[in-house]
Amino acid sequence: MRRMVCLLCVVTLCVLAVAAQQPTAPGSPAQGSQAIRVATKLVVEEVTVKDKGGKPIGGLTANDFTLTEDGVPQTISFVEFQQLQAAVNSAELTPSPGSAVSIAPPVTQMKIAPERPGDSRYRNHRLLALYFDMSTMQPADQLRAFDAAVKFIDTQMDPSVFMAVMTFEGGAVRVRQDFTGDHAQIRKAMDKLIVGLSQGFDETTNDDSTADTGAAFGQDDNEFNIFNTDRQLAALQTAAKILGTLNEQKALIYFASGLRLNGTDNQAQLVATTNAALRSNVLLYPIDARGLVAQAPLGDATTGSPGGIGMFSGTSAQAVVTRFQRSQDTLYALAKDTGGKAMFDNNDLSLGIKQAAEAMTSYYEIGYYPTHTALDGRFRRIKISLKEGLSADLSYRQGYFADKEFGKFTSADKERQLEDALMLENPVTDITITMEVNYFQLNSAEYFVPVAVKIPGSELALARRGGASETLIDFIGEVKDDFGNTIQNLRDKLNIKLSDSNASQLATHPIQYETGFTLLPGKYVIKYLARDAETGRIGTYQMPFTIPNLNKEEKRVPISSVVLSSQRVPLSDSIYNVKQKIDATAANPLVLDGQKLIPSVTRVFSKSRDLHVFLQAYERAAASTQPMVAYVSFYQGQVKAFETAPLAVTQGSDAKSKAVPLRFSLSLQKLPPGQYECQVTVLDPTGQKAAFWQAPIVVIP
Repeated sequence: MRRMVCLLCVVTLCVLAVAAQQPTAPGSPAQGSQAIRVATKLVVEEVTVKDKGGKPIGGLTANDFTLTEDGVPQTISFVEFQQLQAAVNSAELTPSPGSAVSIAPPVTQMKIAPERPGDSRYRNHRLLALYFDMSTMQPADQLRAFDAAVKFIDTQMDPSVFMAVMTFEGGAVRVRQDFTGDHAQIRKAMDKLIVGLSQGFDETTNDDSTADTGAAFGQDDNEFNIFNTDRQLAALQTAAKILGTLNEQKALIYFASGLRLNGTDNQAQLVATTNAALRSNVLLYPIDARGLVAQAPLGDATTGSPGGIGMFSGTSAQAVVTRFQRSQDTLYALAKDTGGKAMFDNNDLSLGIKQAAEAMTSYYEIGYYPTHTALDGRFRRIKISLKEGLSADLSYRQGYFADKEFGKFTSADKERQLEDALMLENPVTDITITMEVNYFQLNSAEYFVPVAVKIPGSELALARRGGASETLIDFIGEVKDDFGNTIQNLRDKLNIKLSDSNASQLATHPIQYETGFTLLPGKYVIKYLARDAETGRIGTYQMPFTIPNLNKEEKRVPISSVVLSSQRVPLSDSIYNVKQKIDATAANPLVLDGQKLIPSVTRVFSKSRDLHVFLQAYERAAASTQPMVAYVSFYQGQVKAFETAPLAVTQGSDAKSKAVPLRFSLSLQKLPPGQYECQVTVLDPTGQKAAFWQAPIVVIP
């Protein structure tokens, strides 16, 4: 024993002596304050090994596997076989809603209890997490999902299943029940959900006086991510990270009433959610809680007739079917990309839970510490095979994205690292970003494309708490065409002052940044990054957009994008720091009399402020301004809630672009709070043509 102590002392002295001889790099601690840091990252792979008959093969050890990462052989630290018994047929189970089939682990609040060294409570068990997205499910869909979960718990849940219950409601992911095999505990959690059937549909009253619930995920509910799916995908990403505290394979059964990813949604968030699930060894099993839907081609008796020629040509019925199918496309993509399976058009929703349980067969957990430890965020490709003499089918994830750190860079490295972040295949979504891309024709060939970016001010207020007097936001982006060629590069900085006079504004108001460039007609993809220089946090937004060739528009009145806004600010406004990346101020159609029209982006409007509507109509063949008539309508379903008086325009055509500006300023006092469909109609009496534009908006008190 004394010899061992002496040996440890000698080794320690040698290490300190070598550390003292190392030269001090710039920015490193001074001599006398050296520290030894050990950074290790365990990577755990779930590998399913089956014979030709599809049966799992057991009894393999670390010596039977070969594992490489990016072609470099890795040393396997451990191999553990999770032997899952075959799922018991529901007919063989006795309904026992109050019985406990195994010892329940402690119930946790807002988290999944992580495994401790030597903890084997999850060994040889199927881990199923029920995740209810209250933000999308109507009450009838919620009840259908809850009944399916209870049916599975009472009649189909066998002793091999450990189950957790999670919800997304009120802008937060909540763990209602940690993994357990105790039927009584799970039923108790489900009963609480059934009592709260209206969750997710109550009017949001979050303000500065709202208490902090300590939930794992939060957003600015007042305005951000109301119409798109970014909020739901970000919450799903958070749920996957919560489950990632456990090394075993997990199946997340995702109940939702569709999840439609529109063209204006953040494509980067979908990629980030998928990568988070893969990294956490989570298989996504989406279930459409609407079940088997029988829709009347033109709507049932609860809705009015859509009218128009589309009723007779079939386009109205086709639009209904297309809209429904698109709401399932994102669910299918999530399942396909993570190794799970989606279930649509089936009224027995418990079948989806059963399929998820049966799909989880015996597998091996293989753990190793990678030799490549660089935190560069790049994809690490993994290849696992059996050594010579062994033959079987292996199923496992093909790799993972390495971690990426952005908060510890020197000033010289920040520019390069921001460019690296733009190139990452795994987008960083630490900061919430929304974006709006518009287009206005400048001449017969070019279009001016203003880009509006919005960030919640509350996400930047942390810099103030850290003692900083200002926050610098770095912006970088690029626009690529259909062939992947970079057409535009975007780079800028936005300096946010955190003085006492406007610090309170930043906590409750979003930050607006704008830029612009010219493009030719075509299909493009824009990717934009924003980084808080104080904290190093990064947000990514990516979306496709199309610039139409309005010169070829013959059947309808050619019009530009429609900008909805509730504010006009001077160009010198210090809070918003509006940027304009064009040579002449007059070239930006959103500028009038020294005032800049700020696009809403989120399209949430208060009744206390007027709504500004702006667009351009184009008269390419007219020698002078031809009369135009336009008006704005608001619909709730098929019911017209409000319509402006027709606006007649007889002058104002631009000699170069042939653009006729159409501006509306209207009060929303007559509209009750709620969601509406805003429609802009443009009529050309001379050419007997028309154009229509629609978009959803929300009116708040």
